[in-house]
Amino acid sequence: MDTKRHLTEGFHRLRQCDRLSRVKEFCNLTEDEIDTLSGKKAVSLEIAEHLIENVVGYFPIPLGVATNFTIDSRDILIPMAVEETSIIAAASATAKWVRKEGSIRTYSKGRLIIGQVQLPYVRDIGRTRHILHEERETLLEIANTCVPALVSRGGGVSDIAIREVSRSTGDGTMLVLHILCDPCDAMGANMINQICEAMKPHIEDLTSEKVGLCILSNLVDTKLAAAEVVVRNVDPVVGKGIQEATLFAKSDPYRAATHNKGVLNGIDPILIATGNDWRAVESGVHAYAARSGVYQPVTDWYMKGRDLVGNIEVPMSVGTVGGVTRLHPVARVALKMLGVSKAEELARICAAVGLVQNLGALKALATVGIVKGHMQLHAANLAIAAGAEIHEIPKVREKLAEVLRVEKRINLTKAKEILEAIRVSEGSAALF
Repeated sequence: MDTKRHLTEGFHRLRQCDRLSRVKEFCNLTEDEIDTLSGKKAVSLEIAEHLIENVVGYFPIPLGVATNFTIDSRDILIPMAVEETSIIAAASATAKWVRKEGSIRTYSKGRLIIGQVQLPYVRDIGRTRHILHEERETLLEIANTCVPALVSRGGGVSDIAIREVSRSTGDGTMLVLHILCDPCDAMGANMINQICEAMKPHIEDLTSEKVGLCILSNLVDTKLAAAEVVVRNVDPVVGKGIQEATLFAKSDPYRAATHNKGVLNGIDPILIATGNDWRAVESGVHAYAARSGVYQPVTDWYMKGRDLVGNIEVPMSVGTVGGVTRLHPVARVALKMLGVSKAEELARICAAVGLVQNLGALKALATVGIVKGHMQLHAANLAIAAGAEIHEIPKVREKLAEVLRVEKRINLTKAKEILEAIRVSEGSAALF
């Protein structure tokens, strides 16, 4: 057993202070970093002033850790900033199953982000393409002149692709240049936008054509993160159910949308915790899912003999340097917890957790159903919504669990009834 693995045993049953102590030891965090995670060391409003406009405060989101993940033979605690009940519990439980019975491996396909320079109305497609092809080296030099520091680190613009795109109005064809750039360990959004803008006047001078939009694309199919999960000796009934759930998603975009939301339940919280642009990744994932013209699931699960095999491949433009990842103290600690310094490593972990999160949801759907586990964890939320004080929440939650076992459902009305009964009972007891 890994010498640190014992630190996550029974993690969810520990007090919050004891969890922090174990995270500190597992991830080799300093006392100052623990104070940042716990909120004891408040994040300055001055930092917020540098992130957004019209700052009035912060909206805190709970930060937890998913346990039991062994990715590419490395034990990792996964920091997840999320408000939705059951995500971290499901990820941890499923990762424990995978670690016991199988494996998670990851890999990357490509390193390039995409900037788009649009020529919306092109009078002579052939002539313009020829000019752009002939001047390719000049355009590459202009592009890389904008980012000398990036080039010195081994990144920069490496190629320019030209696409013909029919105008949806039917009145001609636009040309779109794809500026392909290696951003190293940055997400690179600002860099690629600056590059595209800087190229605009030169392209107009060379072609005598008008340039329209200059902007990055979030569909980075040139920068994919992939993962594979194998779980050995799976109950054939469970495995068949998971396989059939995947088939449902492949056959019906209504189901595929919810299927992929489950994947992003695992990915988004990591991106938020590490200060990355989760909205950009989400848009890219959904666009990639629809690249065939029909919206599809981004994971695939199938039985191979007695083994269950799952795969994911998604566009993942993330960063470990610059922007919020550098400015926000919690994001810096989250990256240290993951033990990553390279953007590619972070992207691969995100893909792996997304795949495991998806497996947990499909396993629940194929066996006990999604409601049972989710509602058990949701009971605390109902207790709070009903108006329970901190000391009353465990009692209401326990009573709600009893109701769920019998009636198979719980709601806010029931939580309020239980809370009222508890208060009446305790009030009566106080009289004697």
